[in-house]
Amino acid sequence: MSESLRRALALLDQLAHEPSTLDEIAGRSDAHKTTVMRQLHTLEDCRFVVRDAQGRYRIGSKVLELSALALEERSIVSVARPHLQQLNRATGHTVHLAAFEGPDVVYIDKLESHHAVRMYSRVGLTASLHATAVAKVLVADLPAARREHIAASLDYRRFTDQTIADPPEYLAALEEVSARGWAMDDREHEEFVHCIAAPVRDASGRAIAAVSTSVPVVLADSEELLALVPSLTAAAEAVSADLGWNPTERN
Repeated sequence: MSESLRRALALLDQLAHEPSTLDEIAGRSDAHKTTVMRQLHTLEDCRFVVRDAQGRYRIGSKVLELSALALEERSIVSVARPHLQQLNRATGHTVHLAAFEGPDVVYIDKLESHHAVRMYSRVGLTASLHATAVAKVLVADLPAARREHIAASLDYRRFTDQTIADPPEYLAALEEVSARGWAMDDREHEEFVHCIAAPVRDASGRAIAAVSTSVPVVLADSEELLALVPSLTAAAEAVSADLGWNPTERN
């Protein structure tokens, strides 16, 4: 670890325990006051620290944002795991949990198929926004202006002949997902795999994750895949309920 990074992390640790002025921080540091000031200015520019009206530095909003995201992700995985395991046992197929990480949708949990055929996906891998069911479920829940911005910004890489090709087709697919409450990847990302996904909602009703079941076409045709939708949506709804979502109270 570089000395500069070590000092910056130590500085954040100090401020987490006690907001302090520049002089107070420099007095506790083995670095020159000018060096400490430069570190504080960098951290302040990145919102890791903020200076109050009394000139004291304290932990900034970026640290709180990252902490909340980390806690939320761990909470979702922990809460969802039993329901994902039940879905995996019931169907025998690969089950994923995915969530937004910044502008990307990332797989945050995976249970392997009970069959010999394995999915290439893994935890930490990003999911194509226009060609995967988990991503379509999450994007479909966003406000219309945000959906349109995303649709206009994608490069629409053609993974297969089934891949969505342009913004109008993508926006229409998102409208369909929103209307029926779940999404399908009909061999859009991999020629030999199709997938269905449903949203996981928090107490406010916002879709914060997506549960999916992925199946090689050699193991199930489209009709057999769609027959799994009730089990999939039940699992997603069970996770949502554990996270505090109660749709009856919102009606």
